[in-house]
Amino acid sequence: MKPFKLPARLWQTLLLILTAAAFSPLSVFAAEAGEEAYTPSVYATAWALLPPIIAIGLALITKEVYSSLFLGIVMGGLLYSGFSFEGTTMHVLEDGFISVLSDSYNVGILIFLVILGTMVSLMNRAGGSAAFGRWAQKKIKTRVGAQLSAIALGILIFIDDYFNCLTVGSVMRPVTDSHKVSRAKLSYLIDATAAPICIIAPISSWAAAVSGFVEGEDGFSIFVRAIPYNYYALFTIAMMILITVWNFDYGPMAKYETNALKGDLFSDSKEEKDTQRTFENPNGRVLDLILPVLVLIVCCVLGMLYSGGFFSGVDFVSAFAGSDASVGLALGSIFALLLTILYYCLRRIMSFRECCDCLPYGFKAMVPAILILTFAWTLKAMTDSLGAADFVAGTISQAAGNLMALLPAIIFLIGAFLAFATGTSWGTFGILIPIVVAVFQNTDPQLMIISISACMAGAVCGDHCSPISDTTIMASAGAQCEHVTHVTTQLPYVITVAAVSFVTYLIAGFVRNVLIMLVIGFALMIATLYVIKQIAGNKQTA
Repeated sequence: MKPFKLPARLWQTLLLILTAAAFSPLSVFAAEAGEEAYTPSVYATAWALLPPIIAIGLALITKEVYSSLFLGIVMGGLLYSGFSFEGTTMHVLEDGFISVLSDSYNVGILIFLVILGTMVSLMNRAGGSAAFGRWAQKKIKTRVGAQLSAIALGILIFIDDYFNCLTVGSVMRPVTDSHKVSRAKLSYLIDATAAPICIIAPISSWAAAVSGFVEGEDGFSIFVRAIPYNYYALFTIAMMILITVWNFDYGPMAKYETNALKGDLFSDSKEEKDTQRTFENPNGRVLDLILPVLVLIVCCVLGMLYSGGFFSGVDFVSAFAGSDASVGLALGSIFALLLTILYYCLRRIMSFRECCDCLPYGFKAMVPAILILTFAWTLKAMTDSLGAADFVAGTISQAAGNLMALLPAIIFLIGAFLAFATGTSWGTFGILIPIVVAVFQNTDPQLMIISISACMAGAVCGDHCSPISDTTIMASAGAQCEHVTHVTTQLPYVITVAAVSFVTYLIAGFVRNVLIMLVIGFALMIATLYVIKQIAGNKQTA
């Protein structure tokens, strides 16, 4: 039973009408822009953040992500065109959906998604997933062990967050299911070991991205020096381990975990239950899952190195720094798929035709993720066309003057908000890091390192909890959990770590010692979780 379905739709329609009415005077000013170099009247103002705020707010209120994202996109088109029907339609269609779906980087990610879904379908039909689940059930005896295994695997796969989400999800689902860990909890563990791990791994697509944004400096060296100050990533890892070992949950997650112990892994998500139909081969072996995953890892790493020019003479680190994750992952996954099909055929566990039959099943499994990604990319295109990046850049530049010691904490908040509103951490890096370098480059190099870390931490924090973040979408797809359920259950955990990180950055602006700040930060994190555990325990026993 899904209560308040109709009111939710009415809420969406009402909010759209009210917002349109509130901004209708803007259409008068939009006509003033020249046709040759059109700039909307609301360009680089606070209004540029309105579309993502509407989309995210509606998604959290109504629990319906598709229409919420679409309404945010429409609002972006309306603001851009000055509430012209034709202008809105053409901007949303041409500059939005068509533009993002014809972008080569996005197409590469979609190819990677479909192939990953196909490989998961192959491993299921070959019986590899079931065999691994039976093996893990014998080796991993407890729910704590199952969750720690998911965390460990997520930490080990640090090359790329997309790859991390889908691989950890496909490998660990049988294990966590057998130990009655909810899909919401698995989604959180996957998401929390994706971007937070990649942002502190020197050899990753994220390190390459950050290094490229640091102009006039040794980007890779700065990235490595910033790792100990990346409090959100470090504290997120500590939090996952602590709540798992201490065996407690709070917020909406507690309900899902309680239901999982009763055998309901999805709680109110009927759609997900209907998709869990697999054709298990009784002759499947653990190797039928492990080998394809290992081949996938190796092929994707080689693909990223190839895209960075490693096989043309570029050194290893530079190849990763210059790699194209989209091309590398698409290439690697294609070769991994071909080798997996060859392996299954040679082992005679599946025929070639049965392998090919898995392609539509894999595509179907990824349709929700592809739809949400497409909407999220289009919403970002609308936000970019309204000058959100320029607005934030101008705001942070003006605030930099008299708040030097407080700037790391301020940058953390701005980075978190911007990534949350736009759904992209890399875009946040591109906006804030050059500003930070320009402010501190010749005045305070140590504070520059701390501020760059705060920027990265804030971007990962906002990306971690944003409903329109591609990494968040991948995590829910990897765990096969309803997307809005994943967002709402992990949000209290993200806020907890964000609050501790903010306080730590406040202190770090004055106490600039790496070891002292790590001790203070981890002590705050442990103390905060201990207090929450006591409160959550009192609520459960009341």
